[in-house]
Amino acid sequence: MANSGKLEKAQISVLNGKNEGETIDCKFNPSSYTIEKSVNYGELNATGSGASIMQFVDGNAETLSMELFFDTTDRVEADSSSSSSEVDVREQYTKHIDTLLSVDGELHAPPVCQFVWGDGIAFTALVESANKQFTKFLPSGVPIRARVNVVFREFKTADYHKSEVSPESTDKTKVWTVNDGDTLWLIASEEYGDPSHWRTIALQNDIEDPRTLETGETLELPPL
Repeated sequence: MANSGKLEKAQISVLNGKNEGETIDCKFNPSSYTIEKSVNYGELNATGSGASIMQFVDGNAETLSMELFFDTTDRVEADSSSSSSEVDVREQYTKHIDTLLSVDGELHAPPVCQFVWGDGIAFTALVESANKQFTKFLPSGVPIRARVNVVFREFKTADYHKSEVSPESTDKTKVWTVNDGDTLWLIASEEYGDPSHWRTIALQNDIEDPRTLETGETLELPPL
């Protein structure tokens, strides 16, 4: 970014589909943006204690939200003979945002895009929502000013999830001695980090009813 003190213009680039390579230039930079990240937890009840254990389930994709401002007033003032399509803020700007929410014929889904603003942010995402508000009009009713609240949801490929979010366990079978209050759900959470793997333990030990564990019995915990 240059040191002139003037911010580079933000833009949205289409990364795939029939409009791949097209960009939507933001004439006015957003005044602010918000990035939100959250995770999901499941609540497990500990048998006999009345207490609960919060177990991490998964993480949600990040979201980037902002208000974009579009205006064609200068075109109206520069040339009063301009056609309605040349000054219609929908034709010049907001319809391009709509394409990011529409199903692309080549992809059978909306396209992936990237919001870039100088060196500060490059966010690859799908557009989750766009709330448009038109605030200024010509006498004919053609809108020439709009505010668009956009929410981008982070996009990551399946290969990323396989490489970065792959549940693992030791490659050796372990032995677990059942203590009072143990359940297959709690054992799976402790050993594998995911209570849903209780079925792995049940199959390995021929357990038909997961609620019939006896204190002192031993269970084999196979690798995933």
